[in-house]
Amino acid sequence: MKILIIRHGDPDYSIDSLTEKGWREAEYLSEKLKNIPAVGYYCSPLGRAKDTASLTLKKVGKEAEIFPWLREFQTAARRPDLAEPLDYPWDWLPADWAEEDIFYTDKWYDHPAMAEGNAEANYKRVCDELDKLIARHGYVREGRLYRAEKANNDTIMIFCHFGLECVLLSHLMNVSPMVLWHGACAAPSSVTTVVTEERRKGTAIFRMSSFGDVSHLYANGEPPAFAARFCECYDNADERHD
Repeated sequence: MKILIIRHGDPDYSIDSLTEKGWREAEYLSEKLKNIPAVGYYCSPLGRAKDTASLTLKKVGKEAEIFPWLREFQTAARRPDLAEPLDYPWDWLPADWAEEDIFYTDKWYDHPAMAEGNAEANYKRVCDELDKLIARHGYVREGRLYRAEKANNDTIMIFCHFGLECVLLSHLMNVSPMVLWHGACAAPSSVTTVVTEERRKGTAIFRMSSFGDVSHLYANGEPPAFAARFCECYDNADERHD
C-alpha cells in the first residue's frame, strides 16, 4: 500500500484559499498526480486543501471524500515565550523545546503546555480516524504494526496541511510529532510518500520513501514557497523569525 500525503498550495489564509502562486503550484502538481493511479482520494474540509485537490480531481474525473479530521491540527498549546496560547502546537522556538526530553517520547502530550491544550485527545482522535481509513484499505493497526488483512499495492492520496501531515507521519512511523513539526519542512504543494513494508507475510509497517517532494515545481521553473520555513540565518532580515 502507498499513501501520498499532499500539502495544499501556497495559501492565502485571509480567504482560506490559494495565492496566485498557489494556483500555479496546484496546476503543476495536478500534472504529476494525474499519472498516478489511485483507489481513493481524501481531503481536508478547509478551502486551501480542497482548492489544491480540485485540479487533480478534475483531471482524473474523481471526487474526494472530505474528512473533518484532516483539517489543520489544532490544540491550544501555550508557547513558553508568549502570554496567550496558540491554536497550534508548532512554531515553538528551539530553545523552548529541544532540551525537553519528553518531546522526544510518545508522552509528548503530557508536557504541561500540551496538556493544557488537550493535545492528547486531539492527537489520538486523528490517529484513530487514520487507522479506520487504513483499515478500509486492508491494513489493521495492532500495537505499532499493521496486520495485512488484504495486502495490496494500492495508492491513496490525502490532501491536507503541514501540521496535520506531521501527525499522520508520527503515528505511522511511531515518532513524536513535536520532532517532525520542528525538524521537518514540507513546502506548499509538496508530496510525501509512505509505503508499507511486508517482510513477513501478514505483518506490515510504514516507511517514508520521500518527504516534501516538490520536483513538479522545479520542473516548471517555479520556486518553492517559503511557507513553513523560518530564517536560515538570523541576519536574514527578509525571512520569518517569529
